[in-house]
Amino acid sequence: MIAPEVPEPAATEEDVPSAAKLPADASEEDVGRAAAALVFASDRPLPLSRLADLLGRPGAAVRTALERFGEKLASIGAPFSTVELAGGYRFVTDPALAPAIAALRGEMKKERLSAAALETLAIVAYRQPVTKGEIEALRGVQAGPILRALLDKRLVRTTGRAPVPGRPLQYGTTKEFLDRFQLASVRDLPTVAELSRGA
Repeated sequence: MIAPEVPEPAATEEDVPSAAKLPADASEEDVGRAAAALVFASDRPLPLSRLADLLGRPGAAVRTALERFGEKLASIGAPFSTVELAGGYRFVTDPALAPAIAALRGEMKKERLSAAALETLAIVAYRQPVTKGEIEALRGVQAGPILRALLDKRLVRTTGRAPVPGRPLQYGTTKEFLDRFQLASVRDLPTVAELSRGA
């Protein structure tokens, strides 16, 4: 009787042969092209540290190579570029081409958030972690339905419970929020001074 085949385990990072990394004499252009290929092939944003590990290069060298690659794409008028969003690099299309992409997806218009949802989202972004009660105290109205809608849209998430009586849920923003608003991190949110100047 023939024994059934046992599937091989999935390869781990340790299993990747050193030959998979770029040769020591690879040019900056080669590093940029290889990094861009990894970003393109990934189904999620790739952190700089992961790219550096995969390419066998210091993070600073990979960042510079990706920036130069992005400049080349821009110089030829490419409809996409690599950007750092939501804690990692990914390919994005030129915002000016949004109508064409929307047509491809069959979307007649971009989904918009109501003023109340934007106000609630701003409170969460700037005050996180924040409770529903704190949001309602700032807005002066019930926040439950809007918070549920923002949770459904994956723009906010629960981050834990506040260390106060009743232990209410606390809320914070998500990677989807960073992605939607093209931010690398919440530290990139405009300051109150910038907002007052209309920045």
